[in-house]
Amino acid sequence: MNERTHLVLPRTLVNQILTHAQQHEHTEACGLISGSGDQPAHYYAVKNIAPEPSTHFEMEPGQQIAAMKHMREHGEELMAIVHSHPESPPVPSRADMEDIGYPDAYYIIVSLNTRGVLEMRGYQALDGSMQAVELRYEHED
Repeated sequence: MNERTHLVLPRTLVNQILTHAQQHEHTEACGLISGSGDQPAHYYAVKNIAPEPSTHFEMEPGQQIAAMKHMREHGEELMAIVHSHPESPPVPSRADMEDIGYPDAYYIIVSLNTRGVLEMRGYQALDGSMQAVELRYEHED
């Protein structure tokens, strides 16, 4: 994978991600972002079925497959994998780094462990580790 320095997300997509994370304040919310080229298109919320959902995420296979099928049917591809950390900073855990299933995707982590504003950070898998990527937000017209 080529190193990328930033990812631009539309504000409506960011709001969908943050709302989803807030709806699951005690468990890791998870989902997928599709895109075409460098343009993010949709956020797909996926149910977390991990045995310990407060500290891990595992996407429900049927919902994940349906999201990937929808992406293909609309000429989009997987752009990012999103999950939240209910009680820790938005930094990849050891499990996050071990479970990189899509090395070409961005990884976005939302932290609910803040007061007031939620914190969201982006990463990419690079040389066996997770490298930070700047998230930029764009207002749609």
